[in-house]
Amino acid sequence: MAQPMRKDRRRASPGLPSGRRSSAPHDSETFKRGFVSLTKLALSGVQITASALDVASEKVLFSIDDHLSVPTASLGKVLLLIEVAARLTQRDISAHGLLDRTVVDSAADTGLWQHLQVPTLPIADLAVLVGSSSDNLATNVLLRHIGLDAVRARGESLGLHRTFLLDKVRDFRGPDDAPHFSVGSARELATLFRNLAEGSIVDVATSQQVLAWLGLGSDLSMVASAFGLDPLSHVHSDHGLLLVNKTGSGDGIRSEVGVLRGPRASVAYAITMRFNDAELTGRLAVLDGMRTLGTDILEYVY
Repeated sequence: MAQPMRKDRRRASPGLPSGRRSSAPHDSETFKRGFVSLTKLALSGVQITASALDVASEKVLFSIDDHLSVPTASLGKVLLLIEVAARLTQRDISAHGLLDRTVVDSAADTGLWQHLQVPTLPIADLAVLVGSSSDNLATNVLLRHIGLDAVRARGESLGLHRTFLLDKVRDFRGPDDAPHFSVGSARELATLFRNLAEGSIVDVATSQQVLAWLGLGSDLSMVASAFGLDPLSHVHSDHGLLLVNKTGSGDGIRSEVGVLRGPRASVAYAITMRFNDAELTGRLAVLDGMRTLGTDILEYVY
């Protein structure tokens, strides 16, 4: 997957035009369903931040409190992947070699490495685990090697003022720990993915590497549930659609950031919902709202 989001300008596929929206007779109705659905959730007490941008024009298509910096669960892992990719493409010696897992790196929940026998993996393979399954153990090993300060500095160099990776993954957060793993604003996250798709995060090679890792992601349970893609195999265009996304889940939090390319346009989006997770019905309502927004995004690009 060398160039997951950028097209060859010289030999564009006849089924996939440049991504610029040539005509949109129903633009006034696009995102209406998502707005209505999310408004109902907001009135029920769900806190929502959301943003959707046309990749080509950078036009804001949809926004709800997109300037607010809120907890985003695992979305901060994208910043770590950007730093790792930048070091790889710039042939920094720190991006090569093998890393061991240790007891201090342990973190439960998401990820495959905790279930594997192999105790040591190459740095690039750890990035694959983070991109494909949001692997917590691989995240902590990479973060111990790369350093939180380096990830923060990279974010600042990208112009991020409300989006940060604050800490390593922890099973329990004490009073002396950062209150959240990561925080971010929907507008900054959507813009970050728009720039990844355009190849302007650090450089083209770095952007493509990050997209390649994230393109392996298998969680299509939120916004991306509306796109009809195979959760385990969507690294290539399917019915003219190509998706790269990253999700985040926590107690009372569901987050997703991504970019969807279609025959008519490309959209970068980000959404975080914070809600009372005491009842399953509340969680299901949030996921349904995210899917509705996904349906609007699909209609715009298709």
